Amino acid sequence: MSITRVLSAALLAVGLAAGPAYADDASPSPSSSEDSGAPTQAGTSFRTATELDQGQQATASGSTGDYLYWSFPADAGQRPDVKATVKLPDAHAAQTWQIDVYDGLRRRQACQYGAATRTAGQGTTSVQLACVTRTVRGWSEPWANDPLPGTYYVRLTVVDLGNADLGQPVSAEVRVDSKDIGGSAAVDGSLAKPLVPGIAVSSEKSDDDSKAAVLSSFGSDDGWSSGWWTDRWVWTGIGGVLAALAGIGGYALTRGAGRPYRVPPGA
Repeated sequence: MSITRVLSAALLAVGLAAGPAYADDASPSPSSSEDSGAPTQAGTSFRTATELDQGQQATASGSTGDYLYWSFPADAGQRPDVKATVKLPDAHAAQTWQIDVYDGLRRRQACQYGAATRTAGQGTTSVQLACVTRTVRGWSEPWANDPLPGTYYVRLTVVDLGNADLGQPVSAEVRVDSKDIGGSAAVDGSLAKPLVPGIAVSSEKSDDDSKAAVLSSFGSDDGWSSGWWTDRWVWTGIGGVLAALAGIGGYALTRGAGRPYRVPPGA
């Protein structure tokens, strides 16, 4: 028994001595998350807008009075949801921030839902903005302002503040998600090319492996507006089958039992 106790005490001492060293070696290192490749800066114009994939959360630092730009792809049937959070300095007067969404033709898109403009009161530490745009259409009339597949731009800026707060440091977080509306948003038509910068130049130089434009390949893995199939075909087929069954049922109910038995055969 004494030998067993001595061995147990020795093993316990070794375990306690090795524990801190093992813990130091096994300390968690910064792991790569899904947002590890998210951008950490923003552009200052449409041409220098920072690329942002849907589902990523971008961060950027700037000053009050700056224009911050990001760009993201949106395909037909998607309804983009843009959210932004601006962290303000501790001491500031009331100021109003606004988020705008533009399509590939740099046309400002209206927000269906969300507060795209908000005023942060004095001493408020942050302000949250949101803009849910209309569903992206696969095709539209030239005179219409409908959102079309391609690159979309997000602009974040302050629209009302005092001169004393101009140039104060701020930080922003922007995230873009989208909801797939499905066949209810499908239209009979599609664009020949998505509205992305440099798409015409990229098409002329398709044989060249080098990218002619930064955003020419910006889009989904399956391509822009890929395929003709939508769930609208399913509902159309179901409606056709139900209509045929209704016609057969109506005929069976109205045709009667055939020739009346009281009528002579030669009549």
